[in-house]
Amino acid sequence: MQKKDINITVELDENDVPEGIRWNATDLSGQKEAFCRAMLLAMWDHENEDTLRLDLWTKQMTRDEMKIFFHQTLATMADTLENSTEEEQMAEDMRDFTAYFADKMGVRE
Repeated sequence: MQKKDINITVELDENDVPEGIRWNATDLSGQKEAFCRAMLLAMWDHENEDTLRLDLWTKQMTRDEMKIFFHQTLATMADTLENSTEEEQMAEDMRDFTAYFADKMGVRE
């Protein structure tokens, strides 16, 4: 059995507000670790049929960056839905909403 590791380190200020997010992974090519300003992590708890979430962003994350981040996340969620369930029409509906979101938030596609 193969094993892959993903590690996330969150640096907090004195008020427990994220100042930095670093991550590394077994397959992270070309560098030892990567830095980011925001992350959304969702995990499925099959025993309780519930989604566990961890949403973090640093003080440096701008509103415009957050809008782009959400737009891109929504777009990839539509792809994941289609790839994992073969629900093509619902994925297309999500893409339509993603385009609507981009328009309303002033994000370029």
